[in-house]
Amino acid sequence: MVGTRIKSLRLKRGYSINELSERAGVSKSYLSYIERGIQKNPSLQILSKLAKTLDTNLEELLETEDANVSEIVDEEWIKLLEDAIREGVTKEEFSYCLDFLKFKKMIK
Repeated sequence: MVGTRIKSLRLKRGYSINELSERAGVSKSYLSYIERGIQKNPSLQILSKLAKTLDTNLEELLETEDANVSEIVDEEWIKLLEDAIREGVTKEEFSYCLDFLKFKKMIK
């Protein structure tokens, strides 16, 4: 679970929840929800901020017990996703693009 991994890295780096939230620019309550598993699907933009502050990358934060992201998704996809996050693309915008592409394929 991503929340458990974030908490573990936060403690390993010696940050309090307050300190990590301030450094990453994420509200303390939202960060607490992520760590406790209440918020199970934080945005990639938030995860990117946390990863940077924790001196790690999205791949490590999203690593699963069975496989890591690089085994599921090739590096080109990871780079595209990181670029989108850096540019501020939201999950909603990304989802809209996918819906548009599906629609475009349907009308061909």
